[in-house]
Amino acid sequence: MANQLFQIKTHESLVEELQGENRLHRVLGPVQLSALGVGAIIGTGIFVLTGVAAHDLTGPALMLSFVVSGITCLFAALCYAEFASMVPVAGSAYTYAYATLGELLAWIMGWDLILEYAVASATVAHGWSHYFQDFLRFFQVGLPHHFTNAPFDYDLTSGRLNMTGTWFDLPAIVIALIVTVILVKGIRESAGVNTVFVIVKLVIVFFVIGVGAFYVHAENWHPFAPFGLSGLSFFGHTVMGRTGPGGQPMGMLAGAAIVFFAYIGFDSISTHAEEARNPSRDVPIGIMTSLVLCTILYIAVAAVLTGMVPYNHINIDAPVSDAFRQVGLPWAELLVSVGAVAGITSVLLVMMLSQPRIFLAMARDGLLPTGFFGAVHERFRTPWKSTILTGLCVAMMGAFLPLRILAELVNIGTLLAFVIVCAAVLIMRRTHPEVKRPFRVPLGSVIPVLGILCCLVLMFSLPVENWVRLAVWLVIGLVIYFSYGIRHSRITSKRNAAAALGQK
Repeated sequence: MANQLFQIKTHESLVEELQGENRLHRVLGPVQLSALGVGAIIGTGIFVLTGVAAHDLTGPALMLSFVVSGITCLFAALCYAEFASMVPVAGSAYTYAYATLGELLAWIMGWDLILEYAVASATVAHGWSHYFQDFLRFFQVGLPHHFTNAPFDYDLTSGRLNMTGTWFDLPAIVIALIVTVILVKGIRESAGVNTVFVIVKLVIVFFVIGVGAFYVHAENWHPFAPFGLSGLSFFGHTVMGRTGPGGQPMGMLAGAAIVFFAYIGFDSISTHAEEARNPSRDVPIGIMTSLVLCTILYIAVAAVLTGMVPYNHINIDAPVSDAFRQVGLPWAELLVSVGAVAGITSVLLVMMLSQPRIFLAMARDGLLPTGFFGAVHERFRTPWKSTILTGLCVAMMGAFLPLRILAELVNIGTLLAFVIVCAAVLIMRRTHPEVKRPFRVPLGSVIPVLGILCCLVLMFSLPVENWVRLAVWLVIGLVIYFSYGIRHSRITSKRNAAAALGQK
């Protein structure tokens, strides 16, 4: 039993997968991969979560929160780039864990990535809905109140869930279903649509920085860190910094743990390594280019936003467009809303594009039903069944769960994934030093170790409820693994077959 739980996939078996009939089309170059990264990163982070973090946790110190999160992601990104150049198949961190840490930890990673991409997509759909409604209000058009938001929300002052008086978030459902149709159509079409959205939102982001800078008032940056520069907790007990009304840590580090969501996306590039024309070169380029560019833009937007509006007056649901309204530029509010809708759409597209490829990798290994999750459409060459399932789940979560709960749940799952990837790089170097690494993380073991430590610091800066939700999610995953995955594992089946032949 123990041998099965920690059996690994050989590098040779990973390469063999590229020759199978269910392989994906290699159509993506470095520009398209970088666009996918920017498409996934810039969106909800700038247009939504800046408001939540600045208003509740950081104040103007949000700029430093983005620096801390960006550095943490840089460490993890370098580790992702090494693996993606070495093992250019679908599956991202799940595949890397299978090749280094064994089947059980690979399942945990895959199950964790499902949490990351599916819940992240729901968070993005929720943010898209608020900006779309903000856009409609400019033309004096409004949806019926019952269809504008999730039916409950988390109140920071009381630490309780309150009813909002609505039934569900209708725009979140609609955008999730539209994106699902696009994704079923094909990767080339999806990448093309994404590139258009990326161009639009980059123009808007530069507009926000360029025009907003003229309305910055330096006094709005004082005090710079009203909640402090720390915010570190340990399983719900704050050890550094202030504690909020609901028991959550407050301060710059706590804000970094929240806006960390803004960087989720660069790792999705590695899920498309199998669709890259030259993955050993193009995937590392795409990862690093998108991450560095977006970090610079995030810091600039955070500076402008907190300089335009006092942090405690920032609108949580649509912070950037509302900031222009507050300084008396309604036409700019409309323009930003349009850019936000386009930008957040591209984030949703890339997130929902990545999720089915995790399902596909797990199904190829027999850990999920191959007939459903491993099905690739004969014409479109996309994992169409799991794409449709992803779209339905995203629509339901985006419609019924509030933004704060979704964002924090995604962050802790992603940080755990990053910890495992950084550790896997260290393990792979010891166990398989002979494998060719077209891209290698610099400074030896320093970067992976720093990545692990930084991710753990941010994980401990999240409220304790996130640890509970993560534990519940992992328990559900383990139940599925031990009831289905362990009995259908393809590696185990091959090993048993070989043992039977040997006995004969």
